[in-house]
Amino acid sequence: MKPPPQTTPQVASFITKQFNSALVAFQTGDLDRAERALQMVLEQSRHHFDALYLLGIVKAQRKEYAAALRLLDEAVALRPDIQEAQQNRRIVLAQCCEARIREALVLHQQGRLDEADAIYQEVLQRDPDNFDAIQLRGTLAAQKGDYACALEYFQRVLAIKPDFAEVHCNRGNALKELKRFDEALASYDRAIAIKSGYADAHNNRGLALHELKRFDEALASYDRAIAIRPGYADACNNRGNALLEMKRPEDALASYDRAIAITPEYADAYNNRGNALKDMKRLDDALASYDRAIAIKPDFAEAYDNRGAALLELGRPEDALASHGLAIAIKPDYADAYNNQGIVLQKLKRLDDALASYEQAIAIRPDDAGAFNNRGNALKELKRFDEALASYERAFAIKPDFAEAHWNQGLCRLLIGDFAKGWEQYEWRWQREKRKENPRHGNRPLWLGSPDLSGKTILLWSEQGLGDTLQFCRYARLVADLGATVYLEVQQSLKALLKDLDGVASVFGEGDALPEFDCQCPLLSLPLAFRTTQATISGAPYIRVPAPRPWMAASLRGARPRIGVAWSGNMGHSNDQNRSLPFLRFQSLLPPGLEVVCLQKDIRDADRVALAMHPEIQAVDSHLNDFTDTAALMHELDLVVAVDTSIAHLAGATGKEVWLLLPWIPDWRWLLDRTDSPWYDSVTLFRQPAIGDWDSVLAEVRQKLIGRFGAR
Repeated sequence: MKPPPQTTPQVASFITKQFNSALVAFQTGDLDRAERALQMVLEQSRHHFDALYLLGIVKAQRKEYAAALRLLDEAVALRPDIQEAQQNRRIVLAQCCEARIREALVLHQQGRLDEADAIYQEVLQRDPDNFDAIQLRGTLAAQKGDYACALEYFQRVLAIKPDFAEVHCNRGNALKELKRFDEALASYDRAIAIKSGYADAHNNRGLALHELKRFDEALASYDRAIAIRPGYADACNNRGNALLEMKRPEDALASYDRAIAITPEYADAYNNRGNALKDMKRLDDALASYDRAIAIKPDFAEAYDNRGAALLELGRPEDALASHGLAIAIKPDYADAYNNQGIVLQKLKRLDDALASYEQAIAIRPDDAGAFNNRGNALKELKRFDEALASYERAFAIKPDFAEAHWNQGLCRLLIGDFAKGWEQYEWRWQREKRKENPRHGNRPLWLGSPDLSGKTILLWSEQGLGDTLQFCRYARLVADLGATVYLEVQQSLKALLKDLDGVASVFGEGDALPEFDCQCPLLSLPLAFRTTQATISGAPYIRVPAPRPWMAASLRGARPRIGVAWSGNMGHSNDQNRSLPFLRFQSLLPPGLEVVCLQKDIRDADRVALAMHPEIQAVDSHLNDFTDTAALMHELDLVVAVDTSIAHLAGATGKEVWLLLPWIPDWRWLLDRTDSPWYDSVTLFRQPAIGDWDSVLAEVRQKLIGRFGAR
């Protein structure tokens, strides 16, 4: 290389001498002397191609690839026509990238993801087509949760190597996280087509199918993964999750147990096992399984949250609240835990706190339809009905087929007297998770007001509680008036009472053989079929009073007035804690001296103990074989005082005067802010003036009793 014009002959001679010395040293393997000589050359002539090139080679041999690459870049820039220099630069570039990737991999494995990512990006700036860097940056992006970036890099890998099964699987994982489940499934299928025995791809394919709610196919995919790799604990766990979705908790439990047998410290499997046990109503066992998950993984927020749900079912709401609180402390952005905390707070009647908890869930996850539904329930209990309706609307705007929200809005509309919309939305009850099984007679045509029933046979059938049957069997006469032959199917305990109901050709008990019929209608759909409004309801009695029973003369004391009482209903009722009272509390409404008869067939153990201390109260439950006995007994009384149970409906349907005690938010059929009911002329309503305030109700009824009958 000719020296620059300003270089003196002496300097040029020095440069030539030093370069030749460096070349000899390099050829004899003396890299230190070669490097010193080349550095002296470059001090005198920074653009000396041969010195730059040779020093780059020296640095490469010393494995100082970054420095080598910088020198070779300068050399090639000066003489791009030298092919040997171009080739050696490519070799050094590959060596440099390989070394940097090794450094990045160490950082990657140490969890220092940002530092590793910076190196991968540096490599790709130098070598945009570096296959390893592209693949590893995609993997790292997925680890960091940047799935869109990961997807881009996996696609670049596959453009270079289309049959790379593992990257097809990783691409599927990124698509799955982006909720592009159909595309993820296609990616897993491609991985399996390339590598049929790829257990991870079969397992992950099952996860995508699970998200698509194709649970049978997901189960088959997990089974294939386990067949390939029998010790595949994750696939066993995922298989259990699919079985749980398929309402097969016993099989799910076995699958979780298998996962735990393979991996004894498998916290996720213990947590999911708890969910299966909870579904099986083995709540104490579920709690133990959640506790084991937490012992293995103390910061397991999901296990704390699920534990809270089990504690609530066990009737331990304060403990449940604490468990949800721990879940939130561990994971402050945990929307499900805020939602579940709200449910517990609502159960505890801390409605403002519940509302705040639901709103926190929504702030974290604005598309949380369940939280909007629950928020609506809290607003309804606060009597903020317009806001409640709007919250339900928001829930099914997010999730149009959200049956629970439609149904809850229907209940709210019925409660405020909006029957036109309320009856329609009440039909969503059949789509609720709790009732998704086919209705009892759902294989026969449903009648909801059309077609014409003239000359047809129709089955009206009970679908809910005894009180519901007693209230809505009144529609049988209206159906018969349309020209139909009406069969009525009811609970066995009501069969004898309703055998002479107007409009009914025959009454059958549930489980009895039925005749052929043309169509059917569940009793609580009849208000919709007849487009019932408050103005069209008759409160007149419609059930005939049976004749007195022989045992009554001997069992009932002769003194009058005689009051019948019922203070609690079915313990399994979803609203029982709000509508029922313990006898020790209820008894405070009874003034001394009245003859009191217990109308309850089922008496809770604690109440029976309390009753034993009140011999003046007659308990005749041993004589009450069915509702015919109860109805006959009721009409030997002067008044019935009851909470919201089937006893109140029986009194109203037979025309017996009944004073009905209602909670702050009553069942929808009792409407709001009135002391009478359109459904029963003989009912007087006594309402809580504030949430949970039974004392005021009991005191008011006591004063009314004294005013009516006096105290003796």
